Amino acid sequence: MSGAPGRFIAFEGGEGAGKSTQAGLLAEALRASGLTVVTTREPGGTPGAEAIRALLLDPPGAGWPPQAEALLFAAARADHLAHLIRPALARGEWVVCDRFVDSSRAYQGGAGGLGDDAIRALHAFGSDGQRPDMVILLEADEAALAARLASRGEAADAIESRPASYHRAVAEAFGAIAADDPAGIVRINATGSPADVHARILAALGPLLGGAGA
Repeated sequence: MSGAPGRFIAFEGGEGAGKSTQAGLLAEALRASGLTVVTTREPGGTPGAEAIRALLLDPPGAGWPPQAEALLFAAARADHLAHLIRPALARGEWVVCDRFVDSSRAYQGGAGGLGDDAIRALHAFGSDGQRPDMVILLEADEAALAARLASRGEAADAIESRPASYHRAVAEAFGAIAADDPAGIVRINATGSPADVHARILAALGPLLGGAGA
């Protein structure tokens, strides 16, 4: 293991953007360069957070009201940070995460109407406001994302099945979040082959990767 500090990279984007695929490809590339890498996801990553994930994606009864949904995401994230992300970073490992707090900002804060201030306040309380070292926002047009989702052939979960207007609002919120933090959020064109998108991500991460090594 390297003596260099760990790094935390989060992938963001709407449904069908290819976050899981690209997170896996990046983790493979980082491991090939001699780094120790932990891959994880939100909500989830720890037993407690995975239990909350099940409640969120397959909610009981009529589903969660917006405030309760935001609280559940924040609780899962607090557990995830305490039991997986921060310990890995302290060991000098790299953490590659499929979604983090910007998803809550875009989904619950933006499309869900709770507002960015409310989500940021929850994150400040539950997770000390921790940010990734770099956020990779995968963006593609609505038709391309819809086609990818259809090609999966899987039943949509409670969030994926929300109307197109909701997911349009999510994309708009992600765009606004990225515009406010150009230093911390890299916007990547997610159209094209997985290899093409991966190459764009590696190029964008060049400055962060420059100091990494076995």
